[in-house]
Amino acid sequence: MTITSSTDTDEAPQSAESAPSPGRWAPLRPLILRLHFYAGLLVAPFLLVAATTGFLYAGSFQAEKILYADEMTVPDVGDTKLPISEQVAAAREAHPEGTVSAVRPSPEADATTRVLLSGVPGVHADHTLAVSVDPYTAEVRGSLEQYGSTGALPLRTWIDEFHRDLHLGDTGRLYSELAASWLWVIAAGGLVLWFSRRRALRKLRGTSGRRRTLGLHGTVGVWAATGFFFLSATGLTWSQYAGANIDELRTSLGHATPSVSATSGGDHGGHGAAAGSGGTAEHGVGLDKVLAAARAEGLGDPVEIVPPADASSAYVVKQVQRSWPEKQDSVAIDPATGEVTDVLRFADYPVLAKLTRWGIDLHTGVLFGLVNQIALMLLALSLILLIVLGYRMWWQRGRGSAFGRPVPRGAWAQVPPQILVPLLAVVAVVGYFVPLLGIPLAAFLVVDVILGEIAHRRGRRTYGSRSGTAAR
Repeated sequence: MTITSSTDTDEAPQSAESAPSPGRWAPLRPLILRLHFYAGLLVAPFLLVAATTGFLYAGSFQAEKILYADEMTVPDVGDTKLPISEQVAAAREAHPEGTVSAVRPSPEADATTRVLLSGVPGVHADHTLAVSVDPYTAEVRGSLEQYGSTGALPLRTWIDEFHRDLHLGDTGRLYSELAASWLWVIAAGGLVLWFSRRRALRKLRGTSGRRRTLGLHGTVGVWAATGFFFLSATGLTWSQYAGANIDELRTSLGHATPSVSATSGGDHGGHGAAAGSGGTAEHGVGLDKVLAAARAEGLGDPVEIVPPADASSAYVVKQVQRSWPEKQDSVAIDPATGEVTDVLRFADYPVLAKLTRWGIDLHTGVLFGLVNQIALMLLALSLILLIVLGYRMWWQRGRGSAFGRPVPRGAWAQVPPQILVPLLAVVAVVGYFVPLLGIPLAAFLVVDVILGEIAHRRGRRTYGSRSGTAAR
């Protein structure tokens, strides 16, 4: 539910039998209506961009498989895969630039091996060059820029970055955090409005015009609300400001995401990353023995091998399957001896770390594969529909000649202090931890108070027709 511009006087008339009896929370309804209307009106453009790009991102997984089929798959499946060291050597022969930052051995019979190179001229500093190698013949099938732990290739990377920051860097991230910060508020307000008038809204069936639009808007919003809460919560998890507060809270509770110790135990006299390996990722015992050691610890495909960062570091081999059931175990392996020095199982992660991982993977469409992606696309379409319906109601409220009048101000003055004061305290706390909710809300209140005072001095009524009171 994104924009609901109805007031009590605009909704279907109620009989004495159908009208809900007033309760202690009834005065909150006009306040929620005003917040829902203005929040939806002002935040809807940001939500529209987020929903549209989110829809495209969910579909990019399947598009990527078609567009980059040559790089992702092999033409013929052989009998035996070559040692990983030979595959990396073939990639380095074709692309001697940069250094090997990671290797992803072929996870399936028809999948290529990816050798990831960092520091390659012409490749974005945050990206790597993924060199695709046929695991059966060591033929280099091509090379593409890759971003992120999910192995996003150029199409998905471009859409992902547009969804996240509009390709504007940290400044652009403010847009997506603003959308995530307000989506749950708008959805919650819509739910309250819908269920507080559900008897009257049942009568909207079969009507036309704005009431019909309102009925469709509310019905779609109710069914999609749970998904909006989820998208908002998980989107905030890795946002710039609220995400930092969430990470700090998890850390203080001892639920930060753990990582395997990559310390090998000391300098091994040239066997580490300083051994002059020329960026081939072959340090000490080499990739083949390292991969064998990881397999012995139960790390099945898909895995990623990260070479030692320096002379005192270990190889790190980690599972990178984000689809259900997830594989997220990791091990550290001494480059001099090939022995496992540390093991981290996903089963041992703290609860909040697991929930964060599952939430992000569900949000990005990888946890349940194609079903997950279709569900996200439907959720994005429902949000787009709600935004369109919301603006249509605003237009219809003006009877087609002009945009509809705003919801009257001053509703907060009707809320009893015993409800208003605790509510303001909760809003202040939430606004502190979610700054792109708190700051715009505070700015809106300041502007609204100023406009209300101007209207009051001019002798204009700013309450609804039923209240009969002027707002300060």
